Amino acid sequence: MTEDSSNTSAATAPANNTNEAEKTSAIEPIRLPTIEEVRGQDIWNNCAVRSVASGIMGGGLGLAMGLFLGALDNPIQQDTMTGRQLFVYTAKQMGGRSWNSCKAFAVMGLVFSAAECVVEKARAKHDITNTAIAGCVTGGAISAKTGGPKGACFGCAGFAAFSVVIEKFLDRHE
Repeated sequence: MTEDSSNTSAATAPANNTNEAEKTSAIEPIRLPTIEEVRGQDIWNNCAVRSVASGIMGGGLGLAMGLFLGALDNPIQQDTMTGRQLFVYTAKQMGGRSWNSCKAFAVMGLVFSAAECVVEKARAKHDITNTAIAGCVTGGAISAKTGGPKGACFGCAGFAAFSVVIEKFLDRHE
C-alpha cells in the first residue's frame, strides 16, 4: 500500500508541473492605456517639460551635495574660533556651496535633457548616440564660458565620454 501511494504521488507530480507551466504561459489580453495615461505620456514627451523637470531635479541634487560638501569645509583658524563663530562660518559655507552647486547642476540637467530630447526627436531613434551628442553639447556649453573654444572642445569630449560610460553602466539602451 505504501508503494501504491508513492507511485500515485509520482504520477501526479508531473501533471501539477504542467498545469503550473500552462498558467504562467497563458496569454493575457492587451490592455489599452487609459486617456489619463496617454495624456500623461504626451505631457512627459514634451521636451520643455522634460528639460524643466530635469533642471529641477538637478538643482535638488546640487543643493544636497552643496550642503554636504559645505559642512566638510574647515576654516584655517579653527583653533582660535569660538563655537558660535565656527557654526556661523560653517552655515555660510554650506549656504554658498549649496547655492552654487544647485545652479550648476540645474543648468547641467536642463541642457543635457533638452539636447537629448531634441536629438532623439530629430533622429527618431532612442540609442546611445543621442546620449553622446547631448553630453557633447552639455560639456561644451558649460565649459565654453570659462575655457573658450579649447575648453569647450575638452568639455564636449569629456562630458560625452562620461555620458556614454554612465549609459553603458545603466544599460538603458539595447
